Amino acid sequence: MTSPRTFVIVGGVAGGMSAATRLRRLDEHAHIIVLERGAHVSFANCGLPYHVGGVITDRDALILQTPASLGARFALDVRVRTEAIAIDPAARTVSIRDLESGVEEQLHYDALVLSPGASPLRIPIPGAERGFVLRDVTDMDAIIAAATDARRVVVAGAGFIGLELAENLRHRGLEVAVVEMLPQVLRPFDLEMAHLVAERLRENGVELHLGTTLSGIEPDHVVLDGGASTLPADLVVLSVGVRPESGLARDAGLALDARGYIVVDAEQRTSDPAIFAVGDAVVKQRFDGDPSPVWLAGLANRHGRLAADVIAGRPHAAAPAFGTAVIGMFGLAAAVVGRSERELRDEGREIRVIHTHPMNHAGYYPGAEQLSLKLIVDAQTDAILGAQAIGGGADKRIDVIATAMAGRIPARGLADLELAYAPQFGSAKDPVNMLGYVDDNLIDGESSVQWHELEARTEQGWRVIDVRTAGEISGGSIPGSEHLTLDSLRDHAESLRGERIIVSCKVGQRGHTAASLLRQYGVTVANLDGGYTTWRAGTTAIRGVAPSPVTAAAA
Repeated sequence: MTSPRTFVIVGGVAGGMSAATRLRRLDEHAHIIVLERGAHVSFANCGLPYHVGGVITDRDALILQTPASLGARFALDVRVRTEAIAIDPAARTVSIRDLESGVEEQLHYDALVLSPGASPLRIPIPGAERGFVLRDVTDMDAIIAAATDARRVVVAGAGFIGLELAENLRHRGLEVAVVEMLPQVLRPFDLEMAHLVAERLRENGVELHLGTTLSGIEPDHVVLDGGASTLPADLVVLSVGVRPESGLARDAGLALDARGYIVVDAEQRTSDPAIFAVGDAVVKQRFDGDPSPVWLAGLANRHGRLAADVIAGRPHAAAPAFGTAVIGMFGLAAAVVGRSERELRDEGREIRVIHTHPMNHAGYYPGAEQLSLKLIVDAQTDAILGAQAIGGGADKRIDVIATAMAGRIPARGLADLELAYAPQFGSAKDPVNMLGYVDDNLIDGESSVQWHELEARTEQGWRVIDVRTAGEISGGSIPGSEHLTLDSLRDHAESLRGERIIVSCKVGQRGHTAASLLRQYGVTVANLDGGYTTWRAGTTAIRGVAPSPVTAAAA
């Protein structure tokens, strides 16, 4: 018999614990040691903001396993408050320190899995030490304790965690302001889509200071934009980004990328064949574009399992990462997958962009609400490059599109997907199917104009004709647009022959009908993609936070 192998895992949350438990299932006799610097292992870090807000009332519900329970079920040697301080790849040893006693020792390994994660950034500003961060249960407890005596909170950073904290601190009854240096919330979304989330935040009493820099933290206020203004604050939470905890890997001579993330191959193996790495400290191979970090719990767990399979002799390659994510804001769901229009235009990619605003289920069934969808497509190959969804059923639609992307179904193919339908769940033509229909029309020669392209087109002499009803137009219209209802358009079509016309309606559907009609009368015509609804969201967002149209795209 061969001697049992020893596997050491650094990091006892998500990817690390997935690797440890999978290894046990594959090798009953191995000695598996899990090292965790913090006080808890296998806790639900994605649930931390919701205990801050009292949505999750039971703190213990977030502690999924303990060292004792993991020892009993999986025979794991789990050591909390224990830090890995050095790796000797040649000797295959890890030096560790017990943070309570200070005692150090060396562990031999046959395979080592690094899952150190990423830590919240503390920006180098005066008073940064006064800011709280949220990474683990201890951080959560500290924020709750501070919030007990607070009235006014400033959250720095409008990413997923920052906004989840802002929402939950509002649930506690606190006054909340969010400070974000970008001109929008939620960077993975494009401006006009992110604006819908910003509106929901404002409707629920969250103050947004977009395009604003946090410059200092004082005992009772924060300083903005280098002293241009201040905000009162009893409590400040910093959620401005993360840095990879890759120092251990760097000191061991493992390959890192320019940003300090650990480089791995398709089997999660580092530059040392006996050392694997998973989770937020690791660069991921994306489905499109260069490898980059993707901070998602699902990926960490999946890659932990994969690393264990490789170690146990069942190698297989990691699937590319798509960056599929969802957030809920005061009952509004916002989901995203893949690349944004902003990123792709900055790269000079030739793309098609489609906005639709269908109801989330059959309009005649009670409770229907508007869903905003955005699809980004490679103009040459028809490959789906990204999608964004805001509203009821956003998670379902993004999951379908993410699955289509993984299966390499082209955008046109979305029209042919057979999706579950009943009036309370969807429509006979599901919103995902409708994206495929629109793409099909564009491939077949229809023309569309994006909201951020409209001004340039009108300066070139294009006329904008709004085909909505008079009642709809009374609620707002595009400056300089003309009004001809769709039902009256045929009577005027001959007079428009030879003109260059952009047709606009509420969401783009009647615009498609109008464009189809006018094209047959010899009119050069384009449909305003997403109609007045998308145009209004984009232009309102710009007026609120930015001096010029698109950091995204118009240029």
